[in-house]
Amino acid sequence: MSFVDIFLLAMALSVDAAVVSFSYGLLIRKNRIGNALKIAFSTGFGQFVMPIIGWLGTSSISAYLSHFDHWISFLVFVLLGLNVIHESLHQQENEVLNKNISFKCMLAIGVATSIDACAAGVTLYFINVSILLTSGIIGITTLICSLSAFYLSRSFPKIPTQKIEIASGVILILLGVKVLCEHLLL
Repeated sequence: MSFVDIFLLAMALSVDAAVVSFSYGLLIRKNRIGNALKIAFSTGFGQFVMPIIGWLGTSSISAYLSHFDHWISFLVFVLLGLNVIHESLHQQENEVLNKNISFKCMLAIGVATSIDACAAGVTLYFINVSILLTSGIIGITTLICSLSAFYLSRSFPKIPTQKIEIASGVILILLGVKVLCEHLLL
């Protein structure tokens, strides 16, 4: 997997966090800098840790899966992509926040926006990549996208986040197709 592939994966995985940050940026009126940093660090950390968890969990059963690893990677990426698209079509509006975001809320946001990264970690086990480097790229990309989305929400309150999520789902599906094609053509 090349740096470009890893970066595209990181961008696709960071969309959920960016959409959450964008939404909170539209809603939060108090302590904007502090809340933006809380959201960015919780989502970035979640996106860093979860691929490692998925990778480690897979390492214990990899010998049994080696004959089907490319199909597993393909299915995981396709299912992730379809899930992102499905969620984007069925999202609900948030309520207005005029308070600081609690640690409990940050933890929930960090976990909820990074579950797909855990599944990606399973896929990354079967691809020859450094999990720490890849997870670091995913985490940093998510942190930057989250901060950017939070502040962009003030300038562009009419950006259709649904279209961004659909595009990220398509990217995940295309990454799955690419992994499958690489293994079948070798």
